[in-house]
Amino acid sequence: MEAEAAGRPPGRVEAALSCFSFNQDCTSLAIGTKAGYKLFSLSSVEQLDQVHGSNEIPDVYIVERLFSSSLVVVVSHTKPRQMNVYHFKKGTEICNYSYSSNILSIRLNRQRLLVCLEESIYIHNIKDMKLLKTILDIPANPTGLCALSINHSNSYVAYPGSLTTGEIVLYDGHSLKTLCTIAAHEGTLAAIAFNAAGSKLASASEKGTVIRVFSVPEGQKLYEFRRGMKRYVTISSLVFSMDSQFLCASSNTETVHIFKLEHLTNSRPEEPSTWSGYMGKMFLAASNYLPAQVSDMMNQDRAFATGRLHFSGQRNICTLSTIQKLPRLLVASSDGHLYIYNLDPQDGGDCVLIKTHSLGLAFPFSFTTRPGGGQSLGSLWASSPPVTEGRQETMSCHCPLTWSSPGGPIWCPPQLCQEARRTSLPSLDVKCRG
Repeated sequence: MEAEAAGRPPGRVEAALSCFSFNQDCTSLAIGTKAGYKLFSLSSVEQLDQVHGSNEIPDVYIVERLFSSSLVVVVSHTKPRQMNVYHFKKGTEICNYSYSSNILSIRLNRQRLLVCLEESIYIHNIKDMKLLKTILDIPANPTGLCALSINHSNSYVAYPGSLTTGEIVLYDGHSLKTLCTIAAHEGTLAAIAFNAAGSKLASASEKGTVIRVFSVPEGQKLYEFRRGMKRYVTISSLVFSMDSQFLCASSNTETVHIFKLEHLTNSRPEEPSTWSGYMGKMFLAASNYLPAQVSDMMNQDRAFATGRLHFSGQRNICTLSTIQKLPRLLVASSDGHLYIYNLDPQDGGDCVLIKTHSLGLAFPFSFTTRPGGGQSLGSLWASSPPVTEGRQETMSCHCPLTWSSPGGPIWCPPQLCQEARRTSLPSLDVKCRG
């Protein structure tokens, strides 16, 4: 679940983060910057604890942590063909491997480590880092699109099988054999993801309008969801919840879509003997006589819930996690922020933004949605770190955040002022006199 930050639109400052990834069970967030990398724990909504940070390797563009262990894999733009594996608690390098071309992505579980280049995939045994298999001559894969099931008992691998269509190759990382190919989409692939058990595979094409879910290893289509019809989008991340009840998709738009995977039955239950039930039967029967594309569109399910972002056009990744016993939607963005939303697992609807954490500053801070904020993002106030009150003379830039202090202005440090103005949150009223 890694994403490399894309460039900002003209007139915006450079992206704060070069890469970011959630670990396999969504309990940790890793970020890469020009200075190095950081690891954060996701055990609390209110507080984002930094587990580890390193400036030894600059210009990091891939960083992946193995679950909540001390093993972290890092790739830097200074040596884009070299993978470095570290034990960060001991502060030691376990090993490093060099490859024939630039490393585009890395995936890992407790048994296997995948290194994806543009035209080949390397499969390592993670326990001793022995190279088990090299999959050569794959179709050109410039984004390094691939997926590895986190269930180490199967270690399924998925990667694009065509340059022109949305064909997926399903590979067994244990037996080191190809299982099947799936004709997932007419257009080329943009995203693929396994569920936690490795029994389902989700995919989206470059159009980004339709998301499909297939059984693994059979490759049969189970679900089909429609993200939207109005415009094509670029899907930046696709992820199942850990219990496989939900599927989340984020893109270059301001909306994150969450789909609910209803329980499948072998036979459709009888409709009730009502007018609506009768019309439902007639509608289903009529769809059988329509062209395949029209019939498919009628049978596609829409989003169960949505999360609204205050930006669009920025690279981001999403995940669904249970934090403090409640389901949450998390979105990490290249603007240097982590957004946390509440998800209603029963009724869905609009997810409520409850916390915004800054990731990229030397002095990270966070915003909390004030209770009673209505349907908007609400009023926000700085909550971390503690800011200096009434010491205007010590600051090079003075921003009285009058909305955050019942007793009067709170004077923020320059980093907070610059960050608040840079992000331009719609409900953040900052007046700078500096």
